[in-house]
Amino acid sequence: MSVLKVENYSKIYSGTKKAADNISLDVESGDIYGFIGHNGAGKSTTIRAIVGVLDFTDGEIYIDGHSVKKEPLECKKITAYIPDNPDLYENLTGLQYLDFIADVFDIDSDVRQARIKEYADKLEITDALSDPISSYSHGMKQKVAIISALIHEPKLLVMDEPFVGLDPKAAYMLKEIMHDMCKKGSAVFFSTHVLDVAEKLCNKVAIIKEGKIITQGTMEDLVGDKSLEEVFLEGVNIA
Repeated sequence: MSVLKVENYSKIYSGTKKAADNISLDVESGDIYGFIGHNGAGKSTTIRAIVGVLDFTDGEIYIDGHSVKKEPLECKKITAYIPDNPDLYENLTGLQYLDFIADVFDIDSDVRQARIKEYADKLEITDALSDPISSYSHGMKQKVAIISALIHEPKLLVMDEPFVGLDPKAAYMLKEIMHDMCKKGSAVFFSTHVLDVAEKLCNKVAIIKEGKIITQGTMEDLVGDKSLEEVFLEGVNIA
């Protein structure tokens, strides 16, 4: 079953430039789907449209069967988004911020406490949750953003360069969390420049260049006896 379906999506900036050009993707339950491309290729534009941050006119995007255009609230209830540089309310402590997000999603007190403890322990940030976010490093802010994204057990987790700023252990734990989510029927869609991570982690991948998908499919079918790096470089005509 499709958790995320993008159908003929396009986004035009400045009247003529297509940042995204007739993109179609299908992310199914259980998929860890990698979205690969150079800076400026259209990754973030597409991701922001998927999560409802960026408006669009051409095409359609569905999350678990709900239209992002026509049913935005239903989509947001089951989606979580971690941008490449999360902006958190820095006047709050980590715990206050997580409580605020849990309130937004109407998460029961006992449930939220259990989930915050579970993920904070895994990401080794429990002791810092009482400190103001303004005192956090980029990596610590990223960890809080991850916990806030997971607190309502989203059906779809969308991330833009999620491993940037994470220490090796936190990066490992995030990968384990992604696997656990997908075993329960959710799906993960994320962009990354770290091709070896994508090759080991993802079961599907799409490569985008100048706003167009140049190849997509299962990792096994696309890579074959090559590496993802080789496939990527050949696809964007660099090799």
